[in-house]
Amino acid sequence: MAATLKPYLNAVRSTLEAAMCLENFYSQRVERHNKPEVEIRSSKEVLFTPLEICRNDKEKVLIEGSINSLRMSISIKQADEIERILCHKFMRFMMMRAENFFILRRKPIEGYDISFLITNYHTEQMYKHKLVDFVMEFMTEIDKEISEMKLCLNGRGRISAVEFLKNFN
Repeated sequence: MAATLKPYLNAVRSTLEAAMCLENFYSQRVERHNKPEVEIRSSKEVLFTPLEICRNDKEKVLIEGSINSLRMSISIKQADEIERILCHKFMRFMMMRAENFFILRRKPIEGYDISFLITNYHTEQMYKHKLVDFVMEFMTEIDKEISEMKLCLNGRGRISAVEFLKNFN
């Protein structure tokens, strides 16, 4: 793990663990309804202050908490146009399969690449530390995946260019 990545991930982990104190909370407007308050934003008093953790201007995490839900949005490092395209395609692929990832949102928050929504039901059914571990593992592996895809793409492009240029000899 890179020296600059470790403090960033430690800050995200400790913030997630602190914000993961979710409890069952019924809507204050509609009787017997339990909606994620971080999504509907009906009451200001049950929303926590959003926290943004930045590694640099392109890599950042926004953690928005409420009494019964937590939304975490991640902006992934994209150094060039190829990484931007690969990241967009990979995130789109994952969000199309959001029902398989119980905490993944189908649409990210504006300005971020991917968002997770954790409700009190998720923390009741799953271990909190395992949810945090999943998100942290996702954050560490996504950069590796995009870098590997970029290397494969460059390799295939090189092979294609060599084969194409053989015709001109």
